[in-house]
Amino acid sequence: MEIVRQEIKPTMSHVVEHNGVVYLAGMMADDHSASTTVQTEQVLAKIDALLAMAGTDKSRLLTAMVFVSDIGIRPELNKVWQAWIAPNNPPTRACVGIQLEGPAKVEIIVTAAK
Repeated sequence: MEIVRQEIKPTMSHVVEHNGVVYLAGMMADDHSASTTVQTEQVLAKIDALLAMAGTDKSRLLTAMVFVSDIGIRPELNKVWQAWIAPNNPPTRACVGIQLEGPAKVEIIVTAAK
């Protein structure tokens, strides 16, 4: 089976497709000084665009890994997440508190079916 890579950067591809599955790299907000809500919205907009580029969408998500700079911001992130996901097709998900680059608050990695 062919492997298709898109948005290739020196250290990674932002999108990799293989065998009907689309893998996205971790997405972070452009504005690291913004609120958790705004950062989450920016990340999810990037995910929407990359999924569309790969010919799929959030209703086909299989799994998500959510990283937050402080686990205490999870409720604010969850409000945005719950408004965004396809209500009848939520993916599996883990949310982990870790140290992120600079003042970034949110990074999300998703995998979707084609």
